[in-house]
Amino acid sequence: MGVDITGILPTLYEHFTSQGIESGLSDAQSDFKLNSKPLKIFSGALHYFRAHPLYWRDRLKKYRAAGLNCVETYVPWNIHEPEDGSFDFGEDPDRNDFSLFLDLVQFLKIAQEEDLFVILRPGPYICAEWEFGGLPSWLLRHEDLKVRTSDSKFLFYVERYFKQLLALVEPLQFTKGGSIIAVQIENEYGNVKEDDKPIDIAYLEALKDIIKKNAIVELLFTSDTPTQGFHGALPGVLATANCDKDCGLELARLESYQPTKPLMVMEYWTGWFDHYSEKHHIQTVEQFYANLSDILMGHASFNLYMMHGGTNWGFLNGANICGATDNNSGFQPDTSSYDYHAPLAENGDYTDKYVQLQQLTAEYNELCISQPAPPEPTFREIYPEIDIIGELSLDDLIKQAQHVIQSEKLLPMEKLDINNNSGQSYGYIVYRKENIDIQAGSTLKIEGHVCDTVIVLINGKLVSNVFNSEEDLNGFGYWRAKDSLLNLGSENYQSATLDLVVENFGRVNYGKLYQFNQHKGLWQGNVLINDRIVSDWKIIPLEFKKKWNQTLTDWKTPTFLNGPRLYRAVLTIDSEPQDTYIDFKGWNKGVVIVNGFVLSRYFKIGPQQSAFLPAPFLKEGDNEILMFEHFVPGTFIDFCGNPYFQTMGDGRILRTLLC
Repeated sequence: MGVDITGILPTLYEHFTSQGIESGLSDAQSDFKLNSKPLKIFSGALHYFRAHPLYWRDRLKKYRAAGLNCVETYVPWNIHEPEDGSFDFGEDPDRNDFSLFLDLVQFLKIAQEEDLFVILRPGPYICAEWEFGGLPSWLLRHEDLKVRTSDSKFLFYVERYFKQLLALVEPLQFTKGGSIIAVQIENEYGNVKEDDKPIDIAYLEALKDIIKKNAIVELLFTSDTPTQGFHGALPGVLATANCDKDCGLELARLESYQPTKPLMVMEYWTGWFDHYSEKHHIQTVEQFYANLSDILMGHASFNLYMMHGGTNWGFLNGANICGATDNNSGFQPDTSSYDYHAPLAENGDYTDKYVQLQQLTAEYNELCISQPAPPEPTFREIYPEIDIIGELSLDDLIKQAQHVIQSEKLLPMEKLDINNNSGQSYGYIVYRKENIDIQAGSTLKIEGHVCDTVIVLINGKLVSNVFNSEEDLNGFGYWRAKDSLLNLGSENYQSATLDLVVENFGRVNYGKLYQFNQHKGLWQGNVLINDRIVSDWKIIPLEFKKKWNQTLTDWKTPTFLNGPRLYRAVLTIDSEPQDTYIDFKGWNKGVVIVNGFVLSRYFKIGPQQSAFLPAPFLKEGDNEILMFEHFVPGTFIDFCGNPYFQTMGDGRILRTLLC
């Protein structure tokens, strides 16, 4: 796959810095220059927060061995400031389950050690098929705050966050001896344009000023799709292109807009992401080769989005809205796997696209520098299946819940006064009504749309339907139905306990500005039984944070009854752990938790039917694996060596019905 000629030729950094550093990346001419030397940027996206940090170096070595000279990454605000005013850049694992992934400074330093430059895209909005586009959910506690605008209330929080973030990366700029050669302003802001409404250019100007005020001196740029216009561009700031086909046309539009500037495709989409219920997306090797060839023949620089997709850990997948609605009816949740059909697979495997990329970079490379050989491939272990040995019912979980909030009315997750008054960001929220009489044949109604799924129990027994087919997404229990109705059965109940378990299935990360009102839970209207409003609720957040997961007690002998329950199994490993996949066959819908960490969602509708489990999440000895199942559990947990994708039905139900 390549010949290691290190030690014979200069490294990338030696080539550009051996005579000292006098200037950074320049767009003052038709081709990029770095420190006054020509540079064609061959870059690939690697989101440090989507790969285990112990694998950062392996992935970056593979980037450089593919002939790339640069790595690009977003920075997700929501996990770097998980609570209002509380920042984490890798220092707070006791409070933040994702702290492990957040040492951005270390990632940037490793990139330089592996002879790669860095393109930094700090947001504050990143899209990226990431929960809420990287925006913190606690912003939604401020009803009058307008995200992604020049609203002073929003910019106050942006500036406070950027002051923390940019202070860390400022010393790591190329002109300061570091790796960062360019910084993006916002992200695809042109896509918020609505018909004849003006776009908020003042917001982009404010971001530029904040970035510069925090001593960022490297080249600034924006990125959009040129054929959709340059509404998100700024005068005097380099515009770049995003595309996955007709790249020659996009570059021609870009050149006509700024004829004296270098051409760059900031996002060449090497594949695509998956929504639950859709077929797994692929882009063929032939398409990849042809599109990238068009870019290179157009004398343009490129960034592969994605070069390596990685994983939407835990509850952090994003979602789309199909159509122009803002009521959640067009909700399209993304899978936990972010494989993206990229040149490096989610598990780090080389693909045929990787080989094609090596050939193209070798053909078009203009630098006479050393290039390392690719690291050896890694392999995975198929562990034996493990039996379920413990179970906690929903009531068992509620008894151990950290918070129970009394409320006359329904509240969304974000309005709960927990997490230092930052609300609930992720997981599930239970609305419990106690001591209620329910007549036989009663009808429960949820006004508006559920955000996003709901399970109904009476006295701990499931009364809503088990998910069985793609058509179920149109009915009660899911986001599409408005004012949905559920018959509560033929039994009379006195002094009963009614539970509505609502799942946040991922906040929307892309859309028009009016579609960013992403509250989760029940909040669009009332809950009624026989047309009478139900009030006086107990609200219980189930966040499944690591520390709580690891201290759960009172495990019962499994009953495997239908309905939401947490199941426990133990994987014993008697040697050094290896990468593996958890196989979801036999399970319906829920999340899997490994040694306390929420690894992945699962949903039998597909396309994702297995979850990548990196070895660093495991340990020699006993490993606790929990499955929070919504409906019908399996009796064991199985493993496999490779991902597999399978979709129930034709994979078109959401698109057919909503778009």
